Formats: sequence, structure tokens, C-alpha cells
Amino acid sequence: MVVMDFFDSFMEGIEFLIALGSIIGLLGLLIGFIFLIWGTPKMRGKMIGVILMSFILLCVCGINTGIYYFRIFR
Repeated sequence: MVVMDFFDSFMEGIEFLIALGSIIGLLGLLIGFIFLIWGTPKMRGKMIGVILMSFILLCVCGINTGIYYFRIFR
């Protein structure tokens, strides 16, 4: 019984981390595009890396996972 409670809380923690990764990916993509458009040339190179990492994070975590988990648009 104790083992099942442990695994239930462990899976809830994993679900939270996936949802948090989704939100961080969306935020990184938004900030990356803003600074890519209006940033300095040196900053644009870094923002391409931020956009790529955010895109990979969204591919792994899913786009809507964080929105549904944290109930942002309800």
C-alpha cells in the first residue's frame, strides 16, 4: 500500500514537470521571437538558440499539456 502511494505521488510529480516544461517552452518561444525581431544583431544569434531549445522542449512535453494542467484558458 505504501509503495502504491509512493508511485502515485511520483507520477504526479512527473506530470507537473512535463506541464512546467510545456509552459517554459511556450514562454521561451514567445520571448525568443520578440527579441529576434527587435533585438540587437548579437542578441539575435542567441535567440535562435532559445527558439530551437524551446521548440525541442515543446516537442517533448507537448504544447497543450501545461495549458490544461494549470487551467490557464478556462
